[in-house]
Amino acid sequence: MTAIPAGRAAAREGWFAALGVKGRRAFRAAYAGYMLDAFDLIVLTLSLTAIGATFSVGTGATGALSTVTLSASAIGGVLGGVLADRIGRARTLMLSVGVYSLFTFLSGLATSYEMLMVFRVFQGIGFGAEWGVGAVLVAELVRPEARGKALGVIQSAWAAGWALAVIAYLISFELFAESTAWRVLMCLGILPAVLILYVRSRVEDPEVFREAEKPDVVPLKQILSGSLLKTTVAASVLATGIQGGYYAMFTWIPTYLKEERDLTIVGTSGYLFVVIAGAFLGYLSAGFVHDRIGRRRAFALFALLAGASLVLYFTVPSGSNTTLLLVGFPLGFFASGCFSGFGSYLSELFPTHARATGGGFCYNVGRGIGALFPGVIGFLAAAIGLGGAIAFGVFGYVLAICALLVLPETAGRDIAR
Repeated sequence: MTAIPAGRAAAREGWFAALGVKGRRAFRAAYAGYMLDAFDLIVLTLSLTAIGATFSVGTGATGALSTVTLSASAIGGVLGGVLADRIGRARTLMLSVGVYSLFTFLSGLATSYEMLMVFRVFQGIGFGAEWGVGAVLVAELVRPEARGKALGVIQSAWAAGWALAVIAYLISFELFAESTAWRVLMCLGILPAVLILYVRSRVEDPEVFREAEKPDVVPLKQILSGSLLKTTVAASVLATGIQGGYYAMFTWIPTYLKEERDLTIVGTSGYLFVVIAGAFLGYLSAGFVHDRIGRRRAFALFALLAGASLVLYFTVPSGSNTTLLLVGFPLGFFASGCFSGFGSYLSELFPTHARATGGGFCYNVGRGIGALFPGVIGFLAAAIGLGGAIAFGVFGYVLAICALLVLPETAGRDIAR
């Protein structure tokens, strides 16, 4: 039997198998972190109506809870990135999971709207830190030609966490009174803390990070000066547009379905599961598209179709709920698919010891500014109706496409530098 050369054998090996035992452990940790990250945020969006009733506040005030959480995540993203480049990926992942799980739990114990707002600020800081760390951890382990696929699979964990949140929402609101049910959901947010034990015992920093030479310049200063400044600004605008459009719709869809479509808790959950199914497949599919046609074209394609799906979803006539159900699938598919390229693209745009800082900064500054969209929509809803207000999210996708005009193509780039 003729032996297969090592290079050809590696090429034939699937990207997941090529990670090795330690790499697969890191991959599982990042996947679980994303899934539980999503769970802790989505339980808030599902609880907005109940929170408003509990504390006697309107849509503007409840929308502000989402805005504050997401805005605080911008701070967390920068802090998490800087820490990951200084103390390591695994240690920062543990710290971020601990923060967001603790403050989601405490949110369920809040006795006033103001107290809840404070808890959401700290939850947002931990929530923001986790994304960038998990993305870089995987990006530095997987081979270049499969980086889009791998990060797309990681991003699909968001849909899994979303589905878990909807299931928990359905059960909680069926078993408990509205004023208690949302608190039960928040208290379940302590569960991600279990992930810390797994990371501590099984996950190590990638070899690329451990062996790279550390520059004298502070990572945050590095990404905000010289040749990297243009990249940092443009990538932040890209992240702002994609996330602004996304949060505009998904923060308010549960409220829209209940208040303007008159759906029950069970009915709302059914419609959300169609959107979630589309989201899960969108996350997975977009990663393959990124590896096939490149980062810039894939982002542009998904942003364009997400904007079109958003307009279509909120122009479905009030008596056509079946049509609304069907349109929910492409809405979830394209809006969520927009995110799959971020983990690979942002990791490829920045050098090793500024990679977590750069990715965390751009993604979470985008998340923080994009978080203004739900708050704006909450106030616009009073004047033009919730459906019309949510259409404001199309502006985000236009902004994202404009940012791509000044960003480079990086598909297949070697990031061991």
